Amino acid sequence: MTRYTVIGAGHGGKAMAADLAVRGFTVKLYNRTIEHISEIALRGEIDLGYENGASRLGRLAGVTSDIAEALDDADVIMVVVPASGHRDVARSCAPHLRDGQVVVLNPGRTGGALEFRQILNREGCAAGVVVAEAGTFVFASRSTGPAQARIFRHKNAVPLAALPATRTGHVLEAVCEAYPQFIPAPNVLHTSLYNMGAIFHPALTLLNAGWIEHTKGNFQFYIDGVTRSTAHVLEVLDRERVTIAAALGVRARPALRWLKDAYSAKGDTLYEAIQANPGYQGIKAPRNLRHRYIFEEVPFSLVPLASLGKQFGVKTWAIDAMIRLACVIHGTNYYERGRTVADMRLKGLRVGEVMRYVEEGQIAPVRASAETQNGGS
Repeated sequence: MTRYTVIGAGHGGKAMAADLAVRGFTVKLYNRTIEHISEIALRGEIDLGYENGASRLGRLAGVTSDIAEALDDADVIMVVVPASGHRDVARSCAPHLRDGQVVVLNPGRTGGALEFRQILNREGCAAGVVVAEAGTFVFASRSTGPAQARIFRHKNAVPLAALPATRTGHVLEAVCEAYPQFIPAPNVLHTSLYNMGAIFHPALTLLNAGWIEHTKGNFQFYIDGVTRSTAHVLEVLDRERVTIAAALGVRARPALRWLKDAYSAKGDTLYEAIQANPGYQGIKAPRNLRHRYIFEEVPFSLVPLASLGKQFGVKTWAIDAMIRLACVIHGTNYYERGRTVADMRLKGLRVGEVMRYVEEGQIAPVRASAETQNGGS
């Protein structure tokens, strides 16, 4: 059976490691700080609860803060950390990866696999490793204790793509026994531009900032926090995302269509569909504004969208408004901290060149200037 290493012991990492172990796979769990996994290391297992009330123990093959030990005999490396941690994970992994391993970002947010691959290259990683990303996480989960996690709902279908796309089938073969809900996406542009968190999470947090701070998040995030006006902002953000995708030759599903497909939500507008979505009932807002919906989603979901829009001629007024508001609230320049086309190795490329890179992994040589081609000095 496939041997897994899960990187990251947050709610998603703990749940995935336990879930894989319960399914009979050999699993190691890695976390950079040993204190965060000390209880799991002591027990050697994670208590995993399920939506139906059942509980199982996931026995792990290893729990470590040593990245070399974590990667040593893994076939598949599941990276389950906030996108803000992707860079550090790539740099840590680079010296220890070996031929044939598969790295999957769960999820990649916007451009995660592209930047991860770029960092491996810069760090001199010569191993024949395939980097892939999922469009979203495979289930909804929560941490319920230091060695406990709970899975609320497995998603029916999660798009996945490798870089290059010619390797997607290989990755699916490696992970489908554990997670058959992974389905092939055409390429990593599709998984990156599928990122619905970029549309919903930052805007709803920022536009409800006063209410969040006043109530400490004691309201239903998607129900009470979405009015007709905030839903209109989401619609404009979504139109910009879809337009960026179209400029790159990608047909992206609008958020309203996604809600209907993913949740069978009914409604003629985004506001109506969100309010009618039973999956959003009872989900509370963040307790404060120092939340990953801002510090992760803004620099690693919205900033790359704005960067792509700028390169390919798409105006991103609403996206930029959310980024600037986050910069003001947090006193941080997220444009500087965030993921750009340069980080994704796309700067200066034409659409056809971008497509060749994500499909085949090849970037054409830099074109000579017209003056040089004509014999000028």
